[in-house]
Amino acid sequence: MCSEEYALIIRKMNEKEISPFNFEKKRIWLALLPALVIVSFVWLVFLLNYSGLFGDRFSQWGIRPGDINGLKGIIFSPFIHTTFSHLLSNTLPLIILIWFLFYFYSNIATFVFITLWLLSGIITWLIGRGATHVGASGLVFAILFFLFFSGLFRKHIPLVAVSLIVAFIYGSTVWSIFPVTELVDPSISWEGHLSGAVSGLFLAIIFRKQGPQKPPIVWDEEEGEEENDDLKI
Repeated sequence: MCSEEYALIIRKMNEKEISPFNFEKKRIWLALLPALVIVSFVWLVFLLNYSGLFGDRFSQWGIRPGDINGLKGIIFSPFIHTTFSHLLSNTLPLIILIWFLFYFYSNIATFVFITLWLLSGIITWLIGRGATHVGASGLVFAILFFLFFSGLFRKHIPLVAVSLIVAFIYGSTVWSIFPVTELVDPSISWEGHLSGAVSGLFLAIIFRKQGPQKPPIVWDEEEGEEENDDLKI
């Protein structure tokens, strides 16, 4: 959500045109919108590819490491999925993680999202095997690691809770960022997963002072003075 929209909502709240409950409700739906748009495009591309109307040409838009022509995959590869199971495995995580990102980190979410998208793709292009890397898994891991470490760095209870929820839901998939994954299933791009994880951690460090922060502790001066009066030396 852009700052202008927030300012308008805050103004309406001050004018008592909307209640705090309705404000949060609107924030929830606005944060969900980017997730639904991205996932809708992912499904649309898959259905077009599956229909065969364009032949099997979509795979050429994946990331091909070390190949100049494969650089375009940095932008387009998250939209491309080879199988229905591959698509399904990324759909729910994309919705939930993008939703969390835009709700809890709304002030920086757009820039962080675009940067994670590009950075994870660039790293995959640099370190990936000589194959075509497609799918949104790298982006999923990028947002996953950003949310997890951002909450821990800020030490703010609601954001730490988000970190723990994300870790509880998706923590079991972390093993797939390691090269041993290639031995288990060569079709999994552990390089893409690792690239996303590194990107998420890196941006969590870079943006740890931006976005929502732990509120400062404010002491009541009157209570403090009363306590001092009771002190006897």
